Amino acid sequence: MYLTDEQQAILDGSKGETMAKVMKTLVMYGDTFHADKLVPVSSQYNHLVTSFGLKMMGPVFDLMQQLIDGGAISQQKFSVDPRPLDKNVPANFLQNFVFNNFMYSRQESYEKQLQQLGLMDEDAFTCTCYMDEVGNTPKMGDILSWAESSAVVYANSVLGARCNRNSGIMDIMGSIAGFVPHFGLLTDEGRKATWIVQVATTKKPEAQLLGSAIGMKVMEEVPFITGMEKWLGTELNDENRAYLKDFGAATASNGAVGLFHMENLTPEAKVQGAGLVAEGARVYVIDDTELERVKKNYPVVWKNPAAKPKLCFVGCPHLSMEQLIRWTEDVEAGLKKNGLKQVSIPTVFTTAPAVKKAFDKTEYAKRLADTGVVLSYICPLMYMNNPLCGKMPVITCSNKLRTYSTARYYTEQEILGIITTEGGK
Repeated sequence: MYLTDEQQAILDGSKGETMAKVMKTLVMYGDTFHADKLVPVSSQYNHLVTSFGLKMMGPVFDLMQQLIDGGAISQQKFSVDPRPLDKNVPANFLQNFVFNNFMYSRQESYEKQLQQLGLMDEDAFTCTCYMDEVGNTPKMGDILSWAESSAVVYANSVLGARCNRNSGIMDIMGSIAGFVPHFGLLTDEGRKATWIVQVATTKKPEAQLLGSAIGMKVMEEVPFITGMEKWLGTELNDENRAYLKDFGAATASNGAVGLFHMENLTPEAKVQGAGLVAEGARVYVIDDTELERVKKNYPVVWKNPAAKPKLCFVGCPHLSMEQLIRWTEDVEAGLKKNGLKQVSIPTVFTTAPAVKKAFDKTEYAKRLADTGVVLSYICPLMYMNNPLCGKMPVITCSNKLRTYSTARYYTEQEILGIITTEGGK
C-alpha cells in the first residue's frame, strides 16, 4: 500500500504511540482487502455503529479509554446508533432487571466516553443519522468511515457518497486518523453493478420485502434495479427516500448489499444510467410470485406459532417524519374502521430523537399518543437481545429486525390490520 509522507510519519509515531496504532490498524485493514492507498475522509461528520453499553463489551470500553488517554480523538464530530433502553417501552420487572443489571449496565459510562471522543450532541443516537433533522447528511462524492449497514447502503445509494461496509470500531479508527483504505465501494470499478434486477410486479412492491429478495439473491454484490419508475417516479422526494431507506436496510441485512442503483432515481443511476452495469452482469426477475415465495419462506421461530402477539415494533431503521405522519393517519383510520379507540396490542414506533422532537411539535404527536402507540428513540434490536424479550411473540414490518431477532415479519398493511383489530389478530 502506498502511504504519503504524512501517513508514513503517523505510522512511525510522529503523533504518538496511540495514533501510530490507529494508523497501523487502518493499514492492516487495507492490506487485507488489497487497498492501493489511504484516502482522506471528506464528510463533515462521522457515524459510529457501537452505541450500546453492553456489559460483555469490556474490551471495547478499554480501547475507547486508551484512545481518549492517548489524545486520539475523532477529527470529526459523530452520530451513533440508537440507545438500547427507554423506560417508556413496555417491559416487565424481570426484563428491566436484565436490561439494567446484566446487559446495558455500562451505558452511562460509555456515553461519557463517546462525548469525550467527539459525539455531536445528546440527540445524535439514531441509525438514520442522514435525516435532515439529525444533521449528518453526507454530500455526493463524500468519503465516509461508517459501519452501520443500513446507513452505509443509504449513503452510498441514495446520497451518492462513498463508503465500504466497515466493521464496528473501524469506523472510529478512520475518523480519528482522517483516512480510510481505498478499495471496494470507494472505487469507480467497485461501484459497478454485477446484477440487473428487473422488477415486474403488478403493484408497488413492499420496500422491506423487495429489499429482502434482492439482498438474499445478490448478497454483497451491487444490483442495478429497473422497473421501479412506474411505482416511484424519478424524484427523490420524502416518500421515496423513506421507501429506499427501508428497502436498502433489507438488502443490507438479508444480504450484504452496500450499494444499489435504481434506474432513473438514485443519483449515480441518473447520471450514468446503464453505464453503471458491468459486463457479464447476471439478471434476476422479480414478479408477484417471487415476492410471495420469499415471504412464505421466512421461518417462524416463536415457540407457539399461533400465539397472539404481545408487542409490535415499527421503525427499524428509524422512521422519518413523513412516515410518522402517514402511520398516524393510517392507524387512526384503521381504528375508526374497526370501532376501536386504541391499538389492540402494545405498539412501539421508533424514530431519531431529533425527529421525535420535531414531530412532538406537530398536531400529529397527540393524535398518535391518543391511539395508544408509544413513540420511542430505542433500538428494537437491542431490546430483542434481552433473552426474556426474545421469548415473546413480537411482530414487525422490518426485515432487518426479523433477520436479527425472533420477531415475526408482516407487511405494513398486515401490521396495520393486526394492531387496529379487536383481539390483535
